[in-house]
Amino acid sequence: MDNSSGVGVLDKAALVLSALESGPATLAGLVGATGLARPTAHRLAVALEHHRMVARDMQGRFILGPRLAELAAAAGEDRLLATAGPVLTHLRDVTGESAQLYRRQGDMRICVAAAERLSGLRDTVPVGSTLTMKAGSSAQILMAWEEPERLHRGLQGARFTATALSGVRRRGWAQSIGEREPGVASVSAPVRGPSNRVVAAVSVSGPIERLTRHPGRMHAQAVIDAAGRLSEALRRS
Repeated sequence: MDNSSGVGVLDKAALVLSALESGPATLAGLVGATGLARPTAHRLAVALEHHRMVARDMQGRFILGPRLAELAAAAGEDRLLATAGPVLTHLRDVTGESAQLYRRQGDMRICVAAAERLSGLRDTVPVGSTLTMKAGSSAQILMAWEEPERLHRGLQGARFTATALSGVRRRGWAQSIGEREPGVASVSAPVRGPSNRVVAAVSVSGPIERLTRHPGRMHAQAVIDAAGRLSEALRRS
C-alpha cells in the first residue's frame, strides 16, 4: 500500500518518527529502519529535535521527544473533559463529598473539572484553580509514576516522601490529611491514557471530621472506580 501523502519531506519525517516508536535508535539504526540516505535521516532527525518531536537519550541515541506527549495530552483533554462531568457527579453522589479532576501543568496542577457537594461544609476547588504539586493526594498521584529524575526534583520541598509515593504505586491510590490545607482530607486515584501513562488524577475532598484520618478506607474504592471509568473512556477513543 502506498503511504505517500505527496509531500515528500513530511512523509520522510513520519518515517523517522515511526522508526523511533519501537525505541531509541542511532543514526545508523534510523537509516536501516527508514531506508533514507544517511544525510537525509540526520537532517530530518535534527530538525525534529529542534521542534522537540525528537530528543536524545544519555547515549546520544534518537528517541521520541516531549512535544509528542504534550500533543497527545492535548488531544485527549477534550475526550477526558467530555466524560468527566457525569463521572465526577456520580462520584460526588456516591461519596457525599466534592469531587475534582486534576491535570499536571509544569510544576503545578490544575483543577480541570469538579462536582461540588451541594450543601454543608465542603472543600470547594473552582475549575481553573492552580494548586501546588508539593502537597495533596492528587499531587502524589501525578508525581508517583514520573520518570526518576523528574520525581527526584519534584520531591524537593514536598510534604510527602519517596517512600510514601512507593506506597501509592503499590496501592493504586493516595490519601492526604491536612497536607494541602489544614482540616481537609482527600483521596485520589490515577486516570491513565491509552499508553497506560498517568494523565490526570481523580479526587474527593472534604473536612477531616467527615473523611476521618483514614479517608482511603472510606472512599478509595469509589475513587478508583471513577478513575477506571475515565481511563476506559480514553482507551475507547
